[in-house]
Amino acid sequence: MSGTLFLVATPIGNLGDMTPRALEVLAAADLIAAEDTRRTLQLLNHFSIKGKLIHYDENNKEKQGPVLLQELLEGKNIALVTDAGFPGISDPGEAMAKLAIEKGVTVVPVPGANACLTALVASGLPSTPFFFGAFLPKSKKNRKEQLEKWKNIPATVVLYEAPHRIVDVLEEILAAWGDRQMAFGRELTKLHEEFWRGTVSQAITYLKENTPRGEFVLVIAQAQEVPAEDEEEKDPLEAVKEKIAAGIPKKEALAQIAKQFKIPKRDLYNRLIQEQEK
Repeated sequence: MSGTLFLVATPIGNLGDMTPRALEVLAAADLIAAEDTRRTLQLLNHFSIKGKLIHYDENNKEKQGPVLLQELLEGKNIALVTDAGFPGISDPGEAMAKLAIEKGVTVVPVPGANACLTALVASGLPSTPFFFGAFLPKSKKNRKEQLEKWKNIPATVVLYEAPHRIVDVLEEILAAWGDRQMAFGRELTKLHEEFWRGTVSQAITYLKENTPRGEFVLVIAQAQEVPAEDEEEKDPLEAVKEKIAAGIPKKEALAQIAKQFKIPKRDLYNRLIQEQEK
């Protein structure tokens, strides 16, 4: 008989969030597949657990996946852990679970801490429905394309982002989606845990004045539906001015409104210039 692949959640910060069941599974596993073996070793040492560690991450999953699968097929139980949180969510654990399931291996989740849900429930925004988008692409061009695809998703949107990109990404979200309500959480469950709530433009101002630190979870409200009759009555020039006032670059605002109202961007630009010259 084949063994079992356990997807074991580990703390995202506070070690007190480690569950008794997770400790039991780690202690009993024949192998522990870890995204970062040094980090996992620290966790195991803290709880006085001895286990055989195998490195499995995004870079070696194509090579190591079949190796782990063979161990499972030979009857060994494997506990799979990520750097922090629930394996299989925005990490290579997803590929390993798929591989095991395809070969008929039993996959058992061992729930615990998760950054997405932690930030969502404390955001103050609707949690049903919600859409988890994980990390946006690193390329600015690809991010813009992705944001355009997700612009009108009828749900609260949850994203992960690194501190060195957070301001740039929020500015791109502002340009693509407008100035929505949002919240972010950082250093979740840790000593300097912070939850911030406001609008996208306010978040940009706050983070420019306060150096971003730690990994961020962004929780962004869904787009507000505007009645069709209101759109027809609204002056396109006023719509452009509102977007510019919200911090969206003039060129981007003109392009968005021209597309929305199906009018030439040049005509809209000329009206804006005339307005400013008065």
